[in-house]
Amino acid sequence: MEQYILILSVGTQVVTRAEIAGAAGEPAYPRGTVGVVVQSPVDASHSYRVRLPDGNEVALRRQELSVLKQVQQAGLHQPAAQPDLAQLEGSIIYRCVIGSRAYGLDGPDSDTDRRGIYLPPADLYWSLYGVPEQLENDDTQECYWEVQKFLTLALKANPNVLECLYTPLVEATLPLAEELLAMRSIFLSRLIYQTYNGYVLSQFKKLEQDLRAHGALKWKHAMHLIRLLLSGVTALQEGYIPVHVGEHRERLLTIRRGEVPWQEVNAWRLRLHKDFESAFATTRLPERPDYTKANVYLLNARRSMV
Repeated sequence: MEQYILILSVGTQVVTRAEIAGAAGEPAYPRGTVGVVVQSPVDASHSYRVRLPDGNEVALRRQELSVLKQVQQAGLHQPAAQPDLAQLEGSIIYRCVIGSRAYGLDGPDSDTDRRGIYLPPADLYWSLYGVPEQLENDDTQECYWEVQKFLTLALKANPNVLECLYTPLVEATLPLAEELLAMRSIFLSRLIYQTYNGYVLSQFKKLEQDLRAHGALKWKHAMHLIRLLLSGVTALQEGYIPVHVGEHRERLLTIRRGEVPWQEVNAWRLRLHKDFESAFATTRLPERPDYTKANVYLLNARRSMV
């Protein structure tokens, strides 16, 4: 596979990786000298012109340079210092199932998508290295958001996160999670209209890419586009997130199997867009979610770990 090397732009501050010799071969500049790129090569096989602090310029290859910003940050991003899911298993306060099984659209071969929240110990959260925003295990289809990240996404009306709060398939809850579920309505606002529409546009873009790349639709993308619109309409009209698709199950499954002509699917999509616009115009949801209550919850959760 061909490997592409990024060419550093003019103005990039760099650090030398080796000692630079003078004209007579004597050591002139030590390893770690800082300079700035004043001329970039056309490709990775040629040298950069780098101006040093005393004003002199030297020619250096890419392998002789490090980017100053990366050198400064290197010690703050140590993989060994970042805990993983196995290490923080005991910090998970909420575990649920979303995806096809929660939607009621699963089949015999469907994955079980587990999501949730973890609350790290205080000393780990306060440490220089911090904690990961999410813990993942691709083999088991698990993902757990750090509590602040989860709250932030919920406040932005992220569909996947809101579905975690409303899924009927809850596997484990600690008292802090039960408290959050009891106040889940604070995350619902008119932002649902903008955020869900953004996701719908992403699904529609996938459909267009399918047609360009393969000359055919991936019907799963079409099904999820419709499902998102149905969910968004209900959220604005009734003030909750419908996770299970209910009466729409069979119709959505026929779309996923490719048994419905695209013209019919698209007509349903356009009708739902109008319904979504009408629901947005008449919704009783607030303009914004309740940031104050979310912040109080986060502070209490942090204090509980001290």
